[in-house]
Amino acid sequence: MPQLKLSHITAGAVAVLVGYTSSVAIIFQAIDALGATQAQANSWLLALGIGMGVTSLILSFRFRMPVLTAWSTPGAALLALGGGATTLPEATGAFLFCAVLLTLTGLTGWFERLACLIPDTLANALLAGILFRFGLEAFSSMEEDIWLVAVMGAAFLMAKLYAPRYAIPLVLLAGILWASAAGSFGDIAQLNLTLATPEAVKPEFTLSAFIGLGLPLYIVTMCSQNMPGVVTLRSAGYVPPVSAAMTVTGLASLILAPFGGYTFNLAAITAAICAGPEADEDPKTRYLAVVAAGVIYCLVGLGGAAVISLFLIAPHALVATVAGLALLSTIGNGLSHALEPTAGREAALLCFMGTVSGISFLGIGAPFWALLIGLVAHITLSRPAPALFRKTT
Repeated sequence: MPQLKLSHITAGAVAVLVGYTSSVAIIFQAIDALGATQAQANSWLLALGIGMGVTSLILSFRFRMPVLTAWSTPGAALLALGGGATTLPEATGAFLFCAVLLTLTGLTGWFERLACLIPDTLANALLAGILFRFGLEAFSSMEEDIWLVAVMGAAFLMAKLYAPRYAIPLVLLAGILWASAAGSFGDIAQLNLTLATPEAVKPEFTLSAFIGLGLPLYIVTMCSQNMPGVVTLRSAGYVPPVSAAMTVTGLASLILAPFGGYTFNLAAITAAICAGPEADEDPKTRYLAVVAAGVIYCLVGLGGAAVISLFLIAPHALVATVAGLALLSTIGNGLSHALEPTAGREAALLCFMGTVSGISFLGIGAPFWALLIGLVAHITLSRPAPALFRKTT
């Protein structure tokens, strides 16, 4: 086995840091929207950390390439947006439904065909719409603590200019230092440094949860997480094991869903850190950076209670600003890709605005209806006009 280098450990640690600081705030909001108890919240962080760590270790060792996995960030945003109308047992049933779909996708090799069923414009519009609210909160939180947000915003701009890869960790560090100096943190005695323990939730299976949460969770995970993950590995010169990755992450989701491991998928942004030359000049041994990240993910998962309690005492403005700034590029890319083709622009806009609206019918949340509206508009506007209405020369 090749020797583990400091660069592998550094790249793995940075990937974990970026992964958590960029989206753990959204995980926390999803947990809160579903009404989970403190013990259940701790279990979520344990299941997610262990799930990402173990699946990353399995795939990287098996295929000797930097195949890093992650939780579904847009999936967490989906839960935070539409989870309020769903109980935690019903949501757990939807997680299992999504896990079955992911596993079947891997076992049957459906990925290539399924990716073609939903136009890229609609997939990107759906993603941008789901994440849009979190971007807005970075600005609305200025009413709570304008100086904290201003400091974090300035740190974001400077980091983007001089150290773009570490922008979000530096923003978080700046926010923590300012909030600490200003006394904005809650009682430090509330920190829970005990190891997290798993707590299962008995699932309830309802059609409305399957359609309103499970199916959209599957769609955004496939289109907005797994697809970029595949592209990331290919751009780094690897031939990713797509079906095997879908199967492993799907099975992990199936096993860990009752404990809070709602969905696992291929990583993209964090995977790029481990798959780049900074991790190792030799592409054949860069997978060791993922091995390091996998071990760190497991250790951080065991300390899930501490992670949750840290966010409980942190100022809301700090958490909201970190989440909003971390998702800024994702929202921008989603809107750019959704609106760039002139032909599908109207359908993409309808899908985006429908998602942002938060509409809900029959217990089914906005993402499903917005996607349905977008698909109907796309199919309708893609057809040629009837001969009666065509321009004549």
